[in-house]
Amino acid sequence: MAREFQRGHKAKISDLTAGTDLYVGVQIAAPGLTFDISCFGLDANEQLSDDRYFIFFNQPKSPEESIQLLGAQSGDTESFRVTLDRIPAAIQKLSFTATLDGAGQMSQIGPGYIRIVAGGEEVVRYSFTGSEFTTERAVMLGDFYLKDVWRFAAVGQGFDGGLDALLKNFGGEVAEEEAPSAPAAAAPGFAPPAQAAAPPAFGAPAAPSVPQAPQPAPSFGAPSAPTPPPAPQPVHTAPTIAAPLAPHAPQAPSPYGQPQQPQFGQVPGQAAPPAAPFGQQVPAPYGQPAPAPYGQQPPGSMPPGAPQGVPQGVPATGAGLQAALQPYKETATGQRWTPQNQQLMRVDLTMGGAGVLARQGSMVMYQGKVDFGYKSAGFVGRAVGNATGQEMQLMRCTGRGQVFLAEEGSHLHPVELQGDGICVSAENVLAFDESLQYEVRRVEGHGIPGGALFTMLFQGTGTVVVKTHGTPVVLPVTPTTFADCNAVVAWSAASQVIVSSQVRLRRNAYPGHSGETVNLQFRGAPGNFIVVQPYEV
Repeated sequence: MAREFQRGHKAKISDLTAGTDLYVGVQIAAPGLTFDISCFGLDANEQLSDDRYFIFFNQPKSPEESIQLLGAQSGDTESFRVTLDRIPAAIQKLSFTATLDGAGQMSQIGPGYIRIVAGGEEVVRYSFTGSEFTTERAVMLGDFYLKDVWRFAAVGQGFDGGLDALLKNFGGEVAEEEAPSAPAAAAPGFAPPAQAAAPPAFGAPAAPSVPQAPQPAPSFGAPSAPTPPPAPQPVHTAPTIAAPLAPHAPQAPSPYGQPQQPQFGQVPGQAAPPAAPFGQQVPAPYGQPAPAPYGQQPPGSMPPGAPQGVPQGVPATGAGLQAALQPYKETATGQRWTPQNQQLMRVDLTMGGAGVLARQGSMVMYQGKVDFGYKSAGFVGRAVGNATGQEMQLMRCTGRGQVFLAEEGSHLHPVELQGDGICVSAENVLAFDESLQYEVRRVEGHGIPGGALFTMLFQGTGTVVVKTHGTPVVLPVTPTTFADCNAVVAWSAASQVIVSSQVRLRRNAYPGHSGETVNLQFRGAPGNFIVVQPYEV
């Protein structure tokens, strides 16, 4: 009986089956959408160091045939044969992925799955639906990975960008589009001919949950003759990292009228304000008739070296609205925390699993299914916060989606901790991973009212987002390092902090408000640091 996995579940292959000759089936579909299903053979650093182990429709098998693309059959959109005991030692992980070929989002898909079949019996299945994703265009479905023994993990991780972005994430290179005449009819795969022998022992059982019309029978070929004929492969000549975006290369004008830019059909990012329209071949990129109804004279406003043959009807102000908005497009790197600019931070809650604690009111936008809840500090926490000035009004962000955070135009800096610690004043913290431990730390001193200063100490593994007024500077700690307490943002947890006896009055001091400020002296071994902002209260 097949085991039902949820996202994040892992198991040894030996606990699922005694066999090593496995069938992997993937079912994913959506009305009007086309998918490319691939397998990445990765090294110990999870990089595609040998592009012969990128198995997709244009390269259907690895050199020793330990990984083979079989095509659509038995209700599966795509299927693979994996022989674990034949995989070279350099390959430590097999990542099975699905990417959109064309427009669309993963949130549009219906119920799907990735399953493993051994000896003609399904041993494990991980099911998913489009409700688990938002704007992603690729998804990492499941992994075989080597950790002492081969194991399987249900991943279900969405990834912004298409197949070329996924290739770059794994360290591969995206080949230039070669021939726009390459037909897309060759997809989904290179299954052996229908008259092949009976299915082998690792074949998939018939009658799965979602039937597929192309090949109802599991005719993926006998293991004794697993070599698919290489002759009918598509026009792509190099069996390397050629992104399957080529089938929908710009044979017709792209949405913004730029046929010469193949990357996602978007306007080139180097469009300067007075730049020419990048030599569009299309006479009417925005529905304007060719005879220049607005009477613009592009040649008079084009800089030297502008492309020739620009239609006279195109406005001289650039490539239009999309070109103007291109520099401000959302940045998606596949990481949990991604700065969108100096003042806006994006956190992807689908990465990492743990929630995020953020300052209340800092959310400016979110995508997907995100839950916001009040984070109570408790009675003791509120008492300590009120007494020390280190109280933080926090909200908890959980779910699956992306949250954009900002506060009053402050500059934001994600600081990743890996078991170490950092001291940050509570007023300089915007958000942090809930997995981090934090507490109020006291800085002793006799030269200030109350006898002490306080700060927040963050420790553990995770990210804390620090906000500053302007661009900060990081300085090494020396025996003669002094800083104004209002300008100091953070310092290394191992630094020794001493309150200086020098207390000065501001020139605008008046009765009832002394305007006093305090200097802090920092000491520590080499490697300690302080962060100072160009700002004074």
